[in-house]
Amino acid sequence: QVQLVESGGGLVQAGGSLRLSCAASGRTISSYAMGWFRQAPGKEREFVSAWSGGSTYYADSVKGRFTISRDNAKNTVYLQMNSLKPEDTAVYYCAADLRRTTTGWRVLSDYWGQGTLVTVSS
Repeated sequence: QVQLVESGGGLVQAGGSLRLSCAASGRTISSYAMGWFRQAPGKEREFVSAWSGGSTYYADSVKGRFTISRDNAKNTVYLQMNSLKPEDTAVYYCAADLRRTTTGWRVLSDYWGQGTLVTVSS
């Protein structure tokens, strides 16, 4: 199994940037499709981005603003978030072992980080 530890959340003004980090241990990140989800207050958890099969994927709401990347030497996945909007406010979760289905992305093995809070003020 893999353990995931997130960092990088915080408070930022609209238009600003943050970089989230997800440090993995137990297994190398190359063993899994990796990704990010978020959950805003009162809303269901939603897919944000994934790195799978050598390709990157993004929700329409973040496309062009967010970038997922990975550093295999550091066994870490990143989410660079630019041009942040108040509607990006959420708890962001790193996840491992993602699968794309006809209804969206699933975390097959239920490997999640603890979450990190991102708050974007107007």
